[in-house]
Amino acid sequence: MNRYECVIVGGGHGGAQAAQALRQAGFGGSIAIIGEEADIPYDRPSVSKDYLSGARCFDRIALRPEDFWAQRAIDLKLGLRVVSVDACAHTVTCDTGETIGYGQLIWSAGGRARGLSCPGADLPGVFTLRSRTDADALIKRLEGACRAVIIGGGYIGLEAAAVLRARGVDVTLLEMQDRVLARVAAAPVSRFYQEYHQSKGVDIRPGTGVAAITGSGQVEGVTLEGGGTLPADLVIVGVGIDPEVSVLRAAGAETANGIVVDAFCRTTLTDVYCIGDCALLRDGPGIRIESVQNATDQASAVARTICGDPQPYAALPWFWSNQYDLKLQTIGLNTGHDDWVLRGDPATASFSLAYLKDGRLIALDCVNRPRDFVQGRKAIEMGLKPDLNALADPDMQLRAFVTR
Repeated sequence: MNRYECVIVGGGHGGAQAAQALRQAGFGGSIAIIGEEADIPYDRPSVSKDYLSGARCFDRIALRPEDFWAQRAIDLKLGLRVVSVDACAHTVTCDTGETIGYGQLIWSAGGRARGLSCPGADLPGVFTLRSRTDADALIKRLEGACRAVIIGGGYIGLEAAAVLRARGVDVTLLEMQDRVLARVAAAPVSRFYQEYHQSKGVDIRPGTGVAAITGSGQVEGVTLEGGGTLPADLVIVGVGIDPEVSVLRAAGAETANGIVVDAFCRTTLTDVYCIGDCALLRDGPGIRIESVQNATDQASAVARTICGDPQPYAALPWFWSNQYDLKLQTIGLNTGHDDWVLRGDPATASFSLAYLKDGRLIALDCVNRPRDFVQGRKAIEMGLKPDLNALADPDMQLRAFVTR
């Protein structure tokens, strides 16, 4: 049986950063990354953006060149899925039957794209968009495709819509809620993105559910819950992810909507950590944070802990999304906000929305306003209570609130 001082399950941003951070912190033990995909670690957010559009090839989205890992004595065990963990024996077992021992285990398995449960959901031509393999299959299907239906008005659905419209594909986007981005943004941001996509030719239908995917041997249409069928050459499903919790739950770890971890990303299992999309901070905001920043910062925190310099994870979350010529940058979490202030005019495609709770600035959505994104970080970290009239002035730099 192979044994490593540290086994990392998951070859995404979190797993890759954990291995690098361990080496940078002086960890001299053996390290292995077990990844379900056959590819070396790559930038997954690019899958629905530059990679899908063809702007960047795989070599340009790989996090590091292939020889980087060998040079740092980090073994990549790719194309393997961990199916069980024995926390007492300190072993993991893969779908091939191979058992691997560990001293420390970092679970960074992320999540799986959530599918539909309606009839026809497994027809050829129905795609999710989370991996390079997903994108490659979709790119192949796009050859000759004229009409697409996208189910889900979150980041993935909107990013995919932007790419498909640039390729000349007719796009209809269906969203169960009454507006796009309803789970992550306030109404002004949702309204702006909906109108911008509509100006690019996307047919957006909020408050619309799917009854079935239809077709004889492959996708031909989408039947709506309210009646009617939309013709479709392909369907993209972007309705969130299901976190990979079942293996650690079976091993005895505490789970909820994710694997419960403490401030040092330790699970309730000895020598087992969890980071990234599937981690749920016990004393955190009560949600899993699905972002590259969260995965990489948690990875660095775990590496410090393993190397004897424990520091609690306390990074301010940030996110981004590229659609057409729009760059949305979000800093902070708007969970529980009770007020918001608009900075600038959405009609100019350059504005920010500031979120407040009890008068304190807690988050910012910045559309083509990188200055607000950069300067807003300090204001949020300080828990400032800005004057609302001054905050609404787009010419007032946010750093002015910090220096007052």
